[in-house]
Amino acid sequence: MEIRNRTATFEYFIEDRFDAGMVLTGTEVKALREGKASFNDSYCLMDHGELYIKGLHISPYSHGSYANHAPTRDRKLLLKKKEINKIVQKLKEKGYTIIPLKIYFSDRGFAKIQIGLGKGKKLHDKRETIKERETEREIKRYLK
Repeated sequence: MEIRNRTATFEYFIEDRFDAGMVLTGTEVKALREGKASFNDSYCLMDHGELYIKGLHISPYSHGSYANHAPTRDRKLLLKKKEINKIVQKLKEKGYTIIPLKIYFSDRGFAKIQIGLGKGKKLHDKRETIKERETEREIKRYLK
């Protein structure tokens, strides 16, 4: 099961990718296994040397009871200190931001999130991306 942020690669040039763990409750993990998550308006932010994801909407678990989670609560991301320092250095440069790219489950069953360091695209860059996508589709059509 994999949940992707489709608009991320359209809106940003992704330069670096990192795989981070997430601090989740039990009902959040069960809802993610059902594929009930949305990246709309979600972003990552550094706070006192720790990385958090805000605005990630994980729908309440259908069979949850009174212990169900809040859908858009802030969730802490778990990275190695070396990776956090690399991200902090890049964020000091102008134009860089941290974008959540996809949520997936590792081989051991842990929920992971892939985040990327990216720079925003301008309008002409987005048009170029659309052209590349269309030419790829046409090439695949001719090869079939």
